[in-house]
Amino acid sequence: QVQLVESGGGLVQPGGSLRLSCAASGFTCSSYVMSWYRQGPGKERELVATVSSGGDIVNYAGSVKGRFTISRDNAKNTVALQMNSLKAEDTAVYYCYAAVGYWGQGTQVTVSS
Repeated sequence: QVQLVESGGGLVQPGGSLRLSCAASGFTCSSYVMSWYRQGPGKERELVATVSSGGDIVNYAGSVKGRFTISRDNAKNTVALQMNSLKAEDTAVYYCYAAVGYWGQGTQVTVSS
């Protein structure tokens, strides 16, 4: 059974940090580009960051560049998103996506004082 399971979300104050993790099972994610998306309240789902299958090429949305870092550990079949200097506008449900069409269930990130 194919699964992507996100973890690490929660409530954090503005300026704080969180690290999201995505664990893949039922397939080998090392073969695919992996991405993080997010969907804020009343907003469309948007692409946050992408990492190539080998982990050597990364891309970020302009709104998170310099604050977020995407990485992957192909040996562990996991992808991570380190989020620093969080802002209220980063509040969203964050989803892991494998470029073969698989989505995780999402994890809530709330940035509030």
